[in-house]
Amino acid sequence: MEHSIALVTGSTSGLGHAAALALAGEGWREIIVTGRSLARIQETAAQLAAEAKREVFTLLELDLDKPSSVQSALAELIKRGRPIDFLLLNAGLVGGKERVLTTAGVEASQAPLIGHHQLTVGLLRANLLSPNARIVISGAEPARGDVPMFSFTDVAAFAAERHQGDRTAAVEALLRNGPNVKYEANRAYADAKLMIVWWVAALARRLPPNMAAYAVSPGSAPDTKASRNAGLALKWVFIPLVKLIPGMTQTPEIAARRYLQASEFGTDVSGQFFASAPKKLTGPMEAMPHPHFHDRLSQEATWQAVVKVSGVDLSYPAPLSVVS
Repeated sequence: MEHSIALVTGSTSGLGHAAALALAGEGWREIIVTGRSLARIQETAAQLAAEAKREVFTLLELDLDKPSSVQSALAELIKRGRPIDFLLLNAGLVGGKERVLTTAGVEASQAPLIGHHQLTVGLLRANLLSPNARIVISGAEPARGDVPMFSFTDVAAFAAERHQGDRTAAVEALLRNGPNVKYEANRAYADAKLMIVWWVAALARRLPPNMAAYAVSPGSAPDTKASRNAGLALKWVFIPLVKLIPGMTQTPEIAARRYLQASEFGTDVSGQFFASAPKKLTGPMEAMPHPHFHDRLSQEATWQAVVKVSGVDLSYPAPLSVVS
């Protein structure tokens, strides 16, 4: 893939910052960096330029929790009119002890997926992804179900018990954290990362032939701000213990390299989830074989639920619209 234009969400710190810097080091001509506030992203772009010793960073204000901000960012990208070759959907977080909902009624750890969907579909509909574009969205090992303190919801069972077997309604309930959903921060995070895997598989089926999309876990990199809102047990017990075990953590710089590695993958593995080997948190990444990742009913249910919550679908003939 030609190293021309990349866009990285959540660029102001952690993995997004490290990925933007690595892209500059690999010779990308323009790297669009995003953040919630213009002042913060201006500061970030200046810092990145100083570190990279290259003036290749373009600013874009983007708050994924706010549909109006996604719309404004899309309008700015349309105005610039330069197709993106690598779309890195990196922004995300671990929820805190108390449930937080966005103004659109989406649980906070699920909200980045809704914003990323709105952004990706908007770029596709505006023909602002190049013909051979690669899309990478940040996943995480807890989606596998083998990471201590994290477990995900059995969506099929939840749908059967609470939603007359309707998986789309069940996924929507998880996105909104209700009804019939008890908030637990670690479960909400694992659910959010599992839905990302399902969403990217459904997206891959809808892309033009030469484009590709992948979910990629960067692996364990606790020295970021992603867990800033996490509960006490995770922040002060689990993470410190993991740091003491050799091979269980890595730097943000090493973790971000996985995103760049995936940007070179082919269309033959589009829609798959890449992470550390089962029961591992670092090391070489591989395609995850777990049957629940390849459940097409859940993949399509997730796509339809995200469409319903966001108000945006690739098949819509009308101009881009979102739920305010």
